[in-house]
Amino acid sequence: MRLLERMRKDWFMVGIVLAIAGAKLEPSIGVNGGPLKPEITVSYIAVATIFFNSGLSLKTEELTSALVHLKLHLFIQIFTLAFFPATIWLFLQLLSITPINEWLLKGLQTVGCMPPPVSSAVILTKAVGGNEAAAIFNSAFGSFLGIVITPLLLLLFLGSSSSVPFTSIFSQLFMTVVVPLIIGQIVRRYIKDWLERKKPPFGAISSSVLLMIIYTTFCDTFSNPNIDQDKFSLVLILFIIFSIQLSFMLLTFIFSTRNNSGFTPADTVAIIFCSTHKSLTLGIPMLKIVFAGHEHLSLISVPLLIYHPAQILLGSVLVPTIKSWMVSRQKGVKLTRPTV
Repeated sequence: MRLLERMRKDWFMVGIVLAIAGAKLEPSIGVNGGPLKPEITVSYIAVATIFFNSGLSLKTEELTSALVHLKLHLFIQIFTLAFFPATIWLFLQLLSITPINEWLLKGLQTVGCMPPPVSSAVILTKAVGGNEAAAIFNSAFGSFLGIVITPLLLLLFLGSSSSVPFTSIFSQLFMTVVVPLIIGQIVRRYIKDWLERKKPPFGAISSSVLLMIIYTTFCDTFSNPNIDQDKFSLVLILFIIFSIQLSFMLLTFIFSTRNNSGFTPADTVAIIFCSTHKSLTLGIPMLKIVFAGHEHLSLISVPLLIYHPAQILLGSVLVPTIKSWMVSRQKGVKLTRPTV
């Protein structure tokens, strides 16, 4: 079993490399409007597949218990939509004196204002074996919350405002997240015994969908003409983005593993990914609406186009390490638990 699991991890890492290389060689295939039609296959079909898969594999009692874990939900949402953007704003006050392109810096602020994604945090939490139910709830709830809060944050930090089509975005989220999850739970009731007996490869399905998301996201990134401009600023922004992600992942890890935190190791995994990931699916349409007609929109969008694949790449690389930590902590808890 360990050998098979190791082989799956190795093949997944090879898949990531091939996906990025393929996107670099021919980004036009997976770009929006290209042959793969990611605006449909990823935004709708892939996301719906992820949540149907989660609804099918997740025990109903686990999902129900996750809904009442208010402390965990508050931690993730406050970190994502308050602490994250405020910290980025303070950090950018220091970076404003550097020669980094000012519109790329403004783009970095927009990243901080974005809601969590509806897919990558769930997939990575599931890959580690963390609290998938909590990840699902916070990804979905954070996305709905972000529809209202993100435009307000952009107005607060950047002074940009516009009317956002709340109804269409809400309906898309409802149809791609809530409905597939409910259908998956209903189907699970009828084939529960079969699922427990056959144990379908839910992890492999999620990994395959994630590779598709990685590929199409990098296609979008590499097809942006501003990626090849101002290389000095871009290299610095890339370094800053990875530094921010690692720092915030470490910060959430420290906060959620304190003795009096009340979080389990599985909760910590969900917190790490849900608190630090940002949505490209909701982010780019929002930027196009909020900064409609802005001459520097493409430059403002670049940090988010970099952040999204970077968070998936970094998260995927860290999955084995985080999983080893979680398993060792869970074993430690079992060993120290008093016998009756």
